[in-house]
Amino acid sequence: MLSIFAITASAAESGWNTSWDGTLYGYGSNTALRADSVLNPDNQIAGLSQRSDTAEMRLNFKAENENVRFTARPIGLLRETYNASGAQQRNEGYFSLWQVRVQASESWNVAAGRDLLNWGPAQFRSPSSPFYFDNGRTDPLRELVGMDALKLTWTPDMQSAVNLARIVRSGYGATQPDMWRQSWLMKFDRRGDGWAYGLVTVKAPDLPAFYGVHGQTTMNDALMLYGEIGSSVRSYALQSPADSTQPFTVATPSSRSTTSLAGTAYTFESGKSLAAEYLHEDQGYTPAQENAYFQRAITLPGTALGMAPRLLGRDYLHMVWQSNLLEDSGYWRLMYTRSFTDGGNELAGYGEAVVSTRISIFTLAILPVGNARQEFSALYTRSVTAGLKIALP
Repeated sequence: MLSIFAITASAAESGWNTSWDGTLYGYGSNTALRADSVLNPDNQIAGLSQRSDTAEMRLNFKAENENVRFTARPIGLLRETYNASGAQQRNEGYFSLWQVRVQASESWNVAAGRDLLNWGPAQFRSPSSPFYFDNGRTDPLRELVGMDALKLTWTPDMQSAVNLARIVRSGYGATQPDMWRQSWLMKFDRRGDGWAYGLVTVKAPDLPAFYGVHGQTTMNDALMLYGEIGSSVRSYALQSPADSTQPFTVATPSSRSTTSLAGTAYTFESGKSLAAEYLHEDQGYTPAQENAYFQRAITLPGTALGMAPRLLGRDYLHMVWQSNLLEDSGYWRLMYTRSFTDGGNELAGYGEAVVSTRISIFTLAILPVGNARQEFSALYTRSVTAGLKIALP
């Protein structure tokens, strides 16, 4: 943190434009774990926290001149978690993002650093992104961490952009082995009056190429239609035959599959908006395969949970009803998700109220509706987070 302040001060002295801001968070979470969980009996597999207290600081720094821009987002985190095994403390500091960008010419830019390679309009999941399938938009408190990359950008006009990037590694906190280490990314974007689309391809060293497409179009002042598609091969896939007497098998790698999402958003005159999305996941289980998955999990919970696919089912509905984002008094969001594969549902709500110019209070509540053999309710029965945030400086 001190080094960033020093860089900012030095930049200011040399005539660069500099700025910084940040937010200080303090919040507590309480999660009611499912006592009859098949995947996590007695919390012995996942080791989930039942309560946590967190203090977090998120800062933003920028220094730039006519040709060079430096940005950084350092994060400081203090967290105490509690469960039946006792208390654990987690203290860490890291950069979720940082980048040095040089404008080589009017249409060419070169950048190096930790970049958030996230795109597409989807809320529930992002099929067109190989790095952030869960893009964090269902959790307003989540902080995404960027990918460490070198990037070359060509923008020949105001409508088109081409990006070529070398992914050095997956950034802070990446799981090991890092499947995206030394990967290549190419992305083409095109936008016009009321429409936009992007084409993506990513090649990891040990996997066939990923292909993605995202697009959106504004039909009128109130209605927008959008969609995303991704085609990929994953490093492994847990196979669950519909016959529960047959064992789990693991395909390494998986077969190529396609994930698609179609969505629509309607904005009312008041500024409130309603969005609805339908997602289909080719590699998800059928109802019979998911039933057999939970049956096998009784004797193999570690395998079932540790190697579970990113979504258990194949078909999902996600809806978001939210307030006007420009309101000064606060913000609220209500979310509903349904799995058509097992009939499970999840309700979630986020609310934020402004107490003063710099202080806001917030609450996030998640309520899975279902039993221990349905995806959303397999691990816990409810989760509530409440706290405050203070704008800096």
